[in-house]
Amino acid sequence: MPSRSSPVVIVTGASRGLGAAAAICLGRAGATVILVARGRAELVRTARQVRAAKGRAAFQTADVTDPRAAAAAVALARRRFGRLDGLINNAGVLAPIARLADADSRAWRRNLEVNLLAPFLWSRAALPLLRESRGRIVAVSSGAAVKAVEGWSAYCAAKAAVTHLTRVLAAEEPEVTSLALRPGVVDTAMQTLIRSKGPDGMRAAQVAYFQGLKAEGRLRSPEASGRVLAWLALQAPREWSGAFLDIDDPRILAGAAHFGAPAAGP
Repeated sequence: MPSRSSPVVIVTGASRGLGAAAAICLGRAGATVILVARGRAELVRTARQVRAAKGRAAFQTADVTDPRAAAAAVALARRRFGRLDGLINNAGVLAPIARLADADSRAWRRNLEVNLLAPFLWSRAALPLLRESRGRIVAVSSGAAVKAVEGWSAYCAAKAAVTHLTRVLAAEEPEVTSLALRPGVVDTAMQTLIRSKGPDGMRAAQVAYFQGLKAEGRLRSPEASGRVLAWLALQAPREWSGAFLDIDDPRILAGAAHFGAPAAGP
């Protein structure tokens, strides 16, 4: 059972998908997890799953673009648990799916607020405690950070920016290990959105590719990618700070292979 000295990690976008999977894996590894998302009912469910995995959990309903929410979550970590060891900036949105010439400017702005501004706000708020613990910040990036995808102008730009923000953070904060991860194509609500709304702004061949991944069972499970996120948040080597990591990197697969795995049955 986690003690007061067990590692504490904040996970944004923790109500479902990749964030929830990472949180549950952290719980199995004996960590305390502070879950952040907008939906209370889903957060309650994830918190129960973390506790069932023998971890501790607290949660906060919040819009991750609100700097007061970031400050409140870090204050909660200090007040209730006395420490903070990791931050996973996972919350993200894909919309708008539209060619740049047709994209709604408000949706474009919201994309950058969630995918770029929020990691800045949460990292800035967490730094004082993470310096004390020599902790880690992991940003969920994407292959779209380095590859142009038609119809994803906001998402591509935001993920490229947060990946470079990670490099800057590593340069400025040598006591904190800062990483960006390409988690692979994961079977989450974002993939559902691509299959349903992709035809609105993507080439037919691109939409068919993502539809094929689902139909052929080639999407990565949230649990597999979540385990890697959890491992990086607590055990990533210090010398990797500033790196843009690919989930298929053999070093990562080997390190995370058994991290937070479910306990074997009798």
